[in-house]
Amino acid sequence: MARTPSARKARKTFSLSRDAVSYLEAVRKQTHRESISSVLEDIIRQQRQAKELERIGASFTDYYDSLTDEEVAEDRAWGEFALTQFPPED
Repeated sequence: MARTPSARKARKTFSLSRDAVSYLEAVRKQTHRESISSVLEDIIRQQRQAKELERIGASFTDYYDSLTDEEVAEDRAWGEFALTQFPPED
């Protein structure tokens, strides 16, 4: 199976504490992974996703904090109107 250019791996050497290596090895075994590198890539991916969710959450907070009282009232009115447009649940 040919790798695309973006899927190529870069070989790096890192020094980690024995505890960190033990942890990574335990995670590798628990998740039935072939390599510690794949465990590290998952950890990095999860951290990136967490940071992106934080960024998105902060954007929502910034937006709503920037609304005037009039805009908040208008949004509330639209929300209340929208709720009247759904059929009642049984």
